[in-house]
Amino acid sequence: MKSNKKTGRLVGLLFLIIFVTGITVYQFLQGPVLFSDDFLTATSANSNEIIISTLLLFLSGITSIVIATVLLPIFKKHSIILAFLYLASSILGFIAISIDNISVLSILELSLEYTKNETGNSDILNTLGSVFYKKHWWTHYLSLLISCFPVFILYYTLYVSKLIPKVISIVGIIAVVLMFIEILFSIFGNSISMNMLLPIGLIQLILPFWLIFKGLNSIDLETEMK
Repeated sequence: MKSNKKTGRLVGLLFLIIFVTGITVYQFLQGPVLFSDDFLTATSANSNEIIISTLLLFLSGITSIVIATVLLPIFKKHSIILAFLYLASSILGFIAISIDNISVLSILELSLEYTKNETGNSDILNTLGSVFYKKHWWTHYLSLLISCFPVFILYYTLYVSKLIPKVISIVGIIAVVLMFIEILFSIFGNSISMNMLLPIGLIQLILPFWLIFKGLNSIDLETEMK
């Protein structure tokens, strides 16, 4: 079987780009602004950063689909169902990110109107701000919840295909399950602990570097079936 190392290294680089993009957007560009107490004024003051963050998330979603497309031929050799499920869930994740981006841009437009306040309708704008804030909260958390599905399918497929060490796959599966549980409980207003998200952050950093330096294993399917 032809070596998958080059493909694995490409995928690892793309995963690393997605990881860095996520940290940049949620820790520096969007997070401190949209989830602050004065988000109505802070958003307009950081309008360029907000626009850049939505573009970065859009590209990140596209990159996820590219990864699933690149891995499709390799995954199909092990499981056609899992290969297409991974692609389909990546597309679903992109749609969720796009919806969240629309919500973010809506807050930006409201914030710009609020800072102008030419009509003097500050009470109405404050009320709308609360509604838009809650809307973004829902789209953000639902986007995070949906993102668990492609990640779970990815690590499960890597586990059954033995394309990477099983320990990485197992830790990835456990990490995404912990993330799913925390996000789900948060949606229902009963957050357990944000520390449950630490394992997914760690493994999502380990996987790209492993793939960049080691690539994907080449599995002889005929030998494996015997």
